[in-house]
Amino acid sequence: MIEDVKSDAQVRMKKSLEMLAGAFRKIRTGRAHTNLLDHVMVPYYGSDTPLNQVASVAVGDHRTLTVTPWDTKIVPAVEKAIMNSDLGLNPITAGNVMRIPLPPLTEERRRDMTRTVRQEAEAARVAIRNIRRDANHTLKILVKEKTITEDDERHAEEHVQKLTDKSIKEIDELLRLKESDLMEI
Repeated sequence: MIEDVKSDAQVRMKKSLEMLAGAFRKIRTGRAHTNLLDHVMVPYYGSDTPLNQVASVAVGDHRTLTVTPWDTKIVPAVEKAIMNSDLGLNPITAGNVMRIPLPPLTEERRRDMTRTVRQEAEAARVAIRNIRRDANHTLKILVKEKTITEDDERHAEEHVQKLTDKSIKEIDELLRLKESDLMEI
């Protein structure tokens, strides 16, 4: 019973960390990387398909991405999907190869992105704390139902707190890395 609560909390905290890492990958830095286009969806045969499933995405140089659709008929759809994404990128099409230049980030834009990254990290911290609260609440219910003892509850709460501390530390480390990456010119 206690192990179920602890493992559930651990799994949920890990998912929160993965969500944060995914959110950080969407926020572009000064360098080009293929993960930048992971969330771009292209209409392909009547359904939205991730870009990396209909085209190869590669890094041309540190400021340019190249996208080569496997089906030449969908080049306009891929181009439109990239332009309509929230990234603010404009692909340059030559035949069936698209070059996507990444404009250099201004100091103001870097600060805005840093603010956004901090908000994402704080939201992840809140999610971790909510998971801890839910686990502790479940433990209290188990004590009230006399399923576990108060000593077992205390030990389980300590374990959940250690998981929480570890997860918060990982969030802080992810934030530190992303901020340094953003402020790097």
